[in-house]
Amino acid sequence: MSDQPKTYLVINAGSSSIKYGLYRADDLTPIEHKTIETKKAGGYAPAIEEILKLVKAHNVVAIGHRVVHGGKDYAAPVKVDDKVLADLEKLSPLAPLHQPHNLKTIKMIAERFPELPQVASFDTAFHRTQSKLSQMYALPRKLTEDEGIVRYGFHGLSYEYIASVLPAVAGAETAKGRVIVAHLGNGASMAALKDGKSVATTMGFTPLDGLMMGTRAGATDPGILLYLLEKGETAQSLSDIFQKQSGLKGVSGLTEDVRELLASSKPEAKEAIDLFCLYAARQAASLTVDLGGVDAIVFTGGIGENSEDIRNNILSRLSHLGVKLDPALNNADQAAIHSADSAVKVYVIKTDEELMMAQHVKKLMQPSAPAAKPDIKFAP
Repeated sequence: MSDQPKTYLVINAGSSSIKYGLYRADDLTPIEHKTIETKKAGGYAPAIEEILKLVKAHNVVAIGHRVVHGGKDYAAPVKVDDKVLADLEKLSPLAPLHQPHNLKTIKMIAERFPELPQVASFDTAFHRTQSKLSQMYALPRKLTEDEGIVRYGFHGLSYEYIASVLPAVAGAETAKGRVIVAHLGNGASMAALKDGKSVATTMGFTPLDGLMMGTRAGATDPGILLYLLEKGETAQSLSDIFQKQSGLKGVSGLTEDVRELLASSKPEAKEAIDLFCLYAARQAASLTVDLGGVDAIVFTGGIGENSEDIRNNILSRLSHLGVKLDPALNNADQAAIHSADSAVKVYVIKTDEELMMAQHVKKLMQPSAPAAKPDIKFAP
């Protein structure tokens, strides 16, 4: 094994699938990149065991993980130790669809390969450049300041990647301008970027806020929760309703799969798609307030990258901003899909969260790498 090049393994563990990537440690050349559906693999543990066969077979020297919630204490990637793990476990109730799976993987690896360094990259970290005002809720200060109930934002690894490649795709001037990135997948959010940094985002304290999603409700009147509690629902049943039974699946009464809904002739399917796009357009328009306008819109994520119908539906609702889509380009798998006379440029860019994680691992494996950056410092 000593003759083999050293490699980094990165794992992006979700509720129903696990993505992983294997990279050369010296230059991050990709060696393998796959997605395993946990149900088809016979469960979560067997899927991880299959991935861990790569450790010895490919001379893996460090493993990186996507961890959805870093809370107020972790604003940058860190090497995982017992304290870090204990801190992150406390945040599991804030991201119940992802955090437990992220941490379960870390524990499994620590038991099997205790000598192997593990690095956590946080979806919340990218948004720590936002101003204090952008992160605040209109709640008593004892909740926002003492309890840390603020807008953390998520999908940060995806936004970080898009920000890193946008200059090459759209040019440096556009990349430094007022950009809205729409990460649309089973989980969906948007972020407002200026000079490549996050100034606002649609998800908040948890990944439940903002856009309508596959099974999540998105932005919802809190009074609905109070009403349902009075009707006898519990915290757990409300979590199930708003996390697993709502969104596209709940509105359509069919499925959360956009492809199936677009192909369906049932009016409920069309209504679900239209509501998804209406939510997205509203959220995009709201981000123009934080940016003072918009110069470019970027679509990414499984839906954003692959559904020309969804892109067209959303952008048709933003025509008042001067957005004009070129139908031929939109249908032709192109990076730039705006018309020549559009006031706003529109791009489709495939995200790569795994590569961002590999870059974080490489940086932290350097001898002088810092261990952590605790305590969020709000931008001015």
